[in-house]
Amino acid sequence: MNASEQATGLQLASKIAAIVNLFKSEFPDAKADLKPWSNDRETLDLVDPNSIDIGFHFPGWSRRIHCRSILVQIRFHLDPEDCQQRLIGVETTGFNHQGEAWRLSTVENWQCVGKYQVAADAEEKLRSFCRQIFQLFN
Repeated sequence: MNASEQATGLQLASKIAAIVNLFKSEFPDAKADLKPWSNDRETLDLVDPNSIDIGFHFPGWSRRIHCRSILVQIRFHLDPEDCQQRLIGVETTGFNHQGEAWRLSTVENWQCVGKYQVAADAEEKLRSFCRQIFQLFN
């Protein structure tokens, strides 16, 4: 779900702002988009209501990460015992002019996989960003 729609309270709004700052500390040229999803019915049917989704756009082509935009989806699960949202993983997906270029998931092996290879230092920056998100929510 769009981060702008998830920021319903001060605590979560502060964490979303922190996530943007964490990403920009690793990739300073990126511009944040707190509303990466369109509000049309088809798109909204695909959106996970238990996630915080933020887009990041670069001013042109990034050779290090082979994309122009990155979608970050921070996924949660509602714990039925204490009714608390628990972080279960982070999905980052890089997009270029051909569509999805690569994907990094913390649910699997924390490696970038896809049609394009991300430079090793940039992949480590993405993993560091994901680790910091876990620290923020745990």
